[in-house]
Amino acid sequence: MRSLTFVVGTGRSGSTALSRILNSHPDVLSLNEYMASVGDASFPEGKVGGAEFWQRLRRPAPHFERMIRSGLPLPEFLYTRRPGRYTAETTGIPALSLMVLPHLTDDPDTLLDELGEAVVRWPERTAAEHHRALFDLLCGRFGRTAVVERSGYSTGWAPGLREAFPDARFVHMFRDGPDCALSMSRHPGYRTILLLREIKARAGIDSFADLTPEHVRALPADLAPLLDDRFDPALVRDRDLPLRSFGALWSELVADGTEFLAGLPAGLGTTLAYEDLLDRPGEELTRLAGFIGVDPLPPWLDYGSALLDHSRRGSAARSPAAEFTELKESCAPGSRALRERRPR
Repeated sequence: MRSLTFVVGTGRSGSTALSRILNSHPDVLSLNEYMASVGDASFPEGKVGGAEFWQRLRRPAPHFERMIRSGLPLPEFLYTRRPGRYTAETTGIPALSLMVLPHLTDDPDTLLDELGEAVVRWPERTAAEHHRALFDLLCGRFGRTAVVERSGYSTGWAPGLREAFPDARFVHMFRDGPDCALSMSRHPGYRTILLLREIKARAGIDSFADLTPEHVRALPADLAPLLDDRFDPALVRDRDLPLRSFGALWSELVADGTEFLAGLPAGLGTTLAYEDLLDRPGEELTRLAGFIGVDPLPPWLDYGSALLDHSRRGSAARSPAAEFTELKESCAPGSRALRERRPR
């Protein structure tokens, strides 16, 4: 059985660069934003056949489709940069095609067809077994021996992934709180996340599956349109969202990640701080390679070190003093959780 590792964290923490670094290793199958793409819908209860499982992987993600149609695509959407036969306006972009397959190949449409031909013939089995088989299929296709899945905003999936894949390893990746929160505040995805959270809070629901037409009618005029098939992107881009909200989000996610990691058996979890990666790239990538189960090849270490962007460090400290103070205060609970639980 090939090793399986999940990199979980807040996002906006250098994890996209990490996926690119991992993808350059000849033994690593880097699954970029796999969980963010296929989500909970790809884990139905009980056993399902290959055809049903494939439809769950292929079906476009509605929330991402709405953002694309509304003129608010995320920078992580690789397929929209070099579009193929699918579009959000007509066919819908298959979930696997948006961010996962373009990370692996310049011809994601052909790879999607190739995978589909194989998966639809698979027998009935659990979702976890199907996912494992898909990872094995991709490893065979690209000649890789270790699987690493990395999605931003992913700490919420960690407990479910631990249950589905009890032998998997986990890397909790994080970045300095104020810097990360400031980056979140400028990212359309995280701005949307905060607004959708506000909608759920106003409606008094835990899941959008519980949202009723009455809930929607009671929402303010600047929130309700975000649930439509298409909305004005200015409702997300131009809204005045307090920085402390992003600091609080960072704190919540980091606290969840540290608590999850603390509950793992010895040897199945480790941390990766973005600042440590910047300061000691060779040492940290070597340690990460050992945890994943691959060799820290010198050319790979050199390439990975060159990919890191040092200009992003300390961005929050360059903000106006009042903003920086607000960010530090809202990030304090998460910073405390890291200090108390982070392994020495």
